[in-house]
Amino acid sequence: MFSSILVPLDLADTDLARPALATAATLSQNSNGKIRLLNVLPMTPVMLAEYVPADFDVQQRETSEEALAIIARESGVEATRISSAVRQGGIYHEILEEAATVKADLIVMTSHRPAMRTYFLGSNAGHVVRYAKCSVLVVRH
Repeated sequence: MFSSILVPLDLADTDLARPALATAATLSQNSNGKIRLLNVLPMTPVMLAEYVPADFDVQQRETSEEALAIIARESGVEATRISSAVRQGGIYHEILEEAATVKADLIVMTSHRPAMRTYFLGSNAGHVVRYAKCSVLVVRH
């Protein structure tokens, strides 16, 4: 049914990501679909640039890539059907860009429980649901 599933992950809270990955693995099994794990790194604020090491962004990317590789190995999905990417920028914007890049027909992501502030400010999951050109499944923890 789904040939390309994107699973954005917050590596700061991998327990929250487990249900989304398990759901994506189940949904991709029937059609032998591929899963793409994604982590989005925030941009380093210009004001902090002089206080962090020159290779800070490179170190962050390498750490994220290693963490995604571990998650992929532990997912139980065959190595030929799972891949990962690390992008840097605005979270929902980069999720939508990656979905377009891999031609995802489904995005499976988790979301924190809604709070009053998310009704006014919007959440990343909310933005993805509103603007994605493919189906989006939000899995609650």
